[in-house]
Amino acid sequence: MIKNAEIHFNHLGTPIADNFNDVYFSNDDGQAESDYVFYQQNNMPHRLQNHDRPHFVIGETGFGTGLNFLNTWLQFKNYLTSRQHHNLEVHNSVQQNVQRLHFISFEKYPIKADDLKKALQVWPTLALQSKQLLAKYPINLAGCHRLEFENGQVVLDLYFGDVLDSLAGISYPQTGIIDAWYLDGFAPSKNPEMWQPALFNAMADISRTNATLATFTVAGVVRRGLSDAGFSVQKAKGHGSKNEMLIGHLPHANKAHSAPAYFTHQQSSLKNVAVIGGGIASSAVLYSLAKRGCNSQLFCQDPQLAMGASHNVQGAIYPHLQAKNSPHSELFAHSFLYAKRLYQQLIDNGFNYDHQWCGVLQHAIKQPLAERHQNIENKQLWPNELMHSVTPAQGDEIAGVSTGYSGVYFELGGWVNPPQLVNALYQQAHALTPIQSHFNCDIDKLEKTPQGWLLQSQGQQFGPFSDVIICAGEHSDRFEQTKSLPIVGVRGQVSHVQASAASTKLKTVLCHKGYFTPAYLDHHCMGATFEKNTKSRAVTEQDNTTNREQLLNFYGQTEFASSLGAITAAKAAVRCSFIDHLPMAGEWAQQSDYIHAFANLRSGKRYQYQPLQKPLQGLHILTGFGARGLCSAPLCAEQLVAVLNDEPHPLSERVSQAIHPARFIVRDLIRNKI
Repeated sequence: MIKNAEIHFNHLGTPIADNFNDVYFSNDDGQAESDYVFYQQNNMPHRLQNHDRPHFVIGETGFGTGLNFLNTWLQFKNYLTSRQHHNLEVHNSVQQNVQRLHFISFEKYPIKADDLKKALQVWPTLALQSKQLLAKYPINLAGCHRLEFENGQVVLDLYFGDVLDSLAGISYPQTGIIDAWYLDGFAPSKNPEMWQPALFNAMADISRTNATLATFTVAGVVRRGLSDAGFSVQKAKGHGSKNEMLIGHLPHANKAHSAPAYFTHQQSSLKNVAVIGGGIASSAVLYSLAKRGCNSQLFCQDPQLAMGASHNVQGAIYPHLQAKNSPHSELFAHSFLYAKRLYQQLIDNGFNYDHQWCGVLQHAIKQPLAERHQNIENKQLWPNELMHSVTPAQGDEIAGVSTGYSGVYFELGGWVNPPQLVNALYQQAHALTPIQSHFNCDIDKLEKTPQGWLLQSQGQQFGPFSDVIICAGEHSDRFEQTKSLPIVGVRGQVSHVQASAASTKLKTVLCHKGYFTPAYLDHHCMGATFEKNTKSRAVTEQDNTTNREQLLNFYGQTEFASSLGAITAAKAAVRCSFIDHLPMAGEWAQQSDYIHAFANLRSGKRYQYQPLQKPLQGLHILTGFGARGLCSAPLCAEQLVAVLNDEPHPLSERVSQAIHPARFIVRDLIRNKI
């Protein structure tokens, strides 16, 4: 469990860490010191105009109050404004102007939000940035929180947890990801645990060739540790009254990488991307592309968006958590929080959709579920804001109706109107980078050519495209190239039932075996059924009966359930999932290619692999979200596009492997099943 920093403020308003007896920033103009030590000594003004990628990545070893990040953000914004004012152009095919700033920071003891607000009041020049940071400042959940600002031009990956543990879990390619290091934190004499060889070696592993570093300290343990890790270091003039500081660079990247060859990802040019689908996954990936200025085209078989599994009137959003810190739990916890931030940003940007963040109450309707809830509570893995147990009395007070059940409450959850949300996300993407969309366009064939990918629909041809991203739910396996995709389709029907005077008192989403929403347009959504091995979307009266009977089976003794009116409408769709209940996000993995390249896995050898030929390079999968696409699709889409764009990944290496398209092939090779 992540613990907050215990701090107090001195007479000058400077925050001091009680555990380390050290200041978070200098009493003498900490912003000026931050700018000099980290921004200027990493030569940022010049490097932003002369870089080999359109994004620049900074790593920081102590987030603290966020002062270094906020100052860098302000300077980067000034740089963008200056570039626009002078209408700077790229004259060199290798060096270019940076368009996106990516800041990765680690914090073991995050400051409480109220203390952070007080600390940042010292810097009026950073007021605009501070307000936005505070609005998105995450809860105490271990792992990577991806926070986005300036419509995605500034990205903060804020890792809560020990820096060494966090670095060990990061997903990164052989070329590294970090361009510059802000080696900050409390002084080595105050916090020796951080300043150790393991940290310097980990820094070197994820750094790119010629990555720079700057730090306020010149302690011998730091100089020697950095040198031993491969950094070339030297002393420089310190800020103000401080005589010296350290600067340095990494002459050669270590060529380390976080994943075995069978779980690596290939970057792409993303020159012109075709997205096939029409639900939350396709809108999410269009948004991730649009933030980066990537041109894309949407191909949807329906006359409009959100007519498949995203078509319900009310969809519940909450994370699916387990009593262990599994890749599954990590994915859903962080994807839920990312989705919440994104959906709030849509509202802030003027893109509206009906919703209610009223919380989600999951009732312990049977003893095994009550025991599962108690087990989760005993493990204390999850912050209370994310999930906490409630007694029957507490649950009924939250719900506004009497049920008599205990349960767990997700206070940050709620419901949204999925079709409106999918359209709002699409419109936001289109506003950032215009999207050419083709509706009533049923793509029936994909063809890889030397010029790129071609798409065909009833004899009409589109393309070529550098990349194709398939987000077509249960239809994702319809193409010749993807027919081996092991989709598990589960049909579900949701019934719309008339509200009563008693049922309108319900204040939160109820989850039992299915779910029941608060009243919206004088109706509740009630369901949903589960029917495997079918792709039918036909609405049946029997399923309406099943939904009502299921609700009454658990809540028949309550007034809100027994007083409901008639079922006036229903919607049915097929949830697309996989047998491990995790989605799939990444480049298509062709089984024959993997069998040839990693044949040694069948005999237990984890070496002497052959290179993948990747005859279908540029074909990607983003699907399998089941009933949890509203929660998990945005972050999985962001992961896919970040990987393709050679950017830092928002998901850890273990989660990246858990949703990798090759996971089932690798598993079967290891088991010698193929």
